[in-house]
Amino acid sequence: MINIKKFVKNAIIEDNGRGDLFYDVAPKGRFKAKVIAKEGGILAGEIYAKALAKTEKFDCKFLKHDGQILKKGDIIALLEGKASILLSSERTFLNMLQHASGIATMANRFSSKIEDLDVALLDTRKTRPQLRDFEKYASRVGGAINHRLGLDDCLMLKDTHLRTISDLKSFIRDARKRISWVTKIEIECETFEQVKEAMDAGADIIMCDNMTPNQIRDVVKFRDENYPHILLEASGNISLNTVRDYAITGVDAISSGSIIHQATWLDFSMKFD
Repeated sequence: MINIKKFVKNAIIEDNGRGDLFYDVAPKGRFKAKVIAKEGGILAGEIYAKALAKTEKFDCKFLKHDGQILKKGDIIALLEGKASILLSSERTFLNMLQHASGIATMANRFSSKIEDLDVALLDTRKTRPQLRDFEKYASRVGGAINHRLGLDDCLMLKDTHLRTISDLKSFIRDARKRISWVTKIEIECETFEQVKEAMDAGADIIMCDNMTPNQIRDVVKFRDENYPHILLEASGNISLNTVRDYAITGVDAISSGSIIHQATWLDFSMKFD
């Protein structure tokens, strides 16, 4: 919760600046308000919104919870507190819920396409600067699994990395001596020949990047016959329309940046009683 509290405090400071001009002239007393869904989707952002309410000292009771389906007109939360506090918090409170719920909704659309298959749906590092924890949390709520959270939890060699390496097998052998014993090495491959080289070099995971489903089927067959311990990930311009085609190839995981960077905020509003 430490990171969430810090995130929320920074968001409040960003919006309030030197102080909300309504604060000193706001009517006295306590007021009630509700947050209403103006469109359907999957709710996310509850734990951040509750942290904001606790920080700003107003009452907040959620009637809907992270991961639950929303319909247009649903009351998401009931709020009570000073007018000055509720109104200075309104935009930040709604922004967090709308942003997170948009990502959760997109993740749910992807996951629902392949929920009957034994394949993991992964997000990517294509997140907005300073919002990675927040956006990847929302992705999990919607049904995706986090891929790398950063450069420190898996050694991935993408095409740009590979251009700097002359001997892949020797590089991986040396890398094993430097990275944690439990850390995996993943290599991005665009062709079948690259796949064979990477598997022979000792990769733990192969990312089949921008391959067609038919090309990936060939990779799966080769993997199963020669390197059954290696995991396969499909990636590269995978959309809602194509995700199932990739899922049935036999890969272990599918990653898509669209889960986060193509998500559209849901429309919520705050209304005073």
